Amino acid sequence: MDIDRFKTQHAPSETDESFELENSYTLDVAVDGSVLAKAGAMIAYTGELSFTGQATPEGGITGFLKEAATGEGTPIMNVEGNGHVYLADQEKKVQIISLDDGDALTVNGEDVLAFESQVAYEINSIDSLAGAFAGGFTNVYLEGPGHVALTTHGDPLVVEPPVTTDPSATVAWNRTTPDVAVNRNLSDMIGQESGERFQMNFDGSDGFVVVQPYEEL
Repeated sequence: MDIDRFKTQHAPSETDESFELENSYTLDVAVDGSVLAKAGAMIAYTGELSFTGQATPEGGITGFLKEAATGEGTPIMNVEGNGHVYLADQEKKVQIISLDDGDALTVNGEDVLAFESQVAYEINSIDSLAGAFAGGFTNVYLEGPGHVALTTHGDPLVVEPPVTTDPSATVAWNRTTPDVAVNRNLSDMIGQESGERFQMNFDGSDGFVVVQPYEEL
């Protein structure tokens, strides 16, 4: 492949979309004002953009999730200005979801890549999972309107409730809320030091749950 062909094949696309996939692993955000993104996710940008830390709505420690080892947060960054920012996270696949006014999605904090500034967000944790994950299981509630980009290891599977999932493979859910249960019949052979298996039970006749073929936490 010669240089010109290489450049043409891998050049950024030009569209009117604010959130656009350049490939399966790279998100192109057309910034005209501000957008919120996971800190450290920027791989390149063009135009006049600035990157600053963003506190959570609750104040205090910034971040999407608690690190198991340090208890510190992975901070949100506010991208402001006019230009394009290219975002990626450890070669995970990027999924773009457009939320209408009033639509909501809850996402595992580790899997949030970016969202438009008009999207309302709130950081929560499932304390009943504290025994499996240090600091509990932190998630981000996102409410539209606006675009949201999340990441998955591999191709996601979207299932409707009722369904039971592994917390480590659960990426997001909509219009359903999980109850956490423990299966004490599963032992150390599946890698749980406590000999217990945590499960997330989603009930109802509406909504969906996103899982990935990978145990993340």
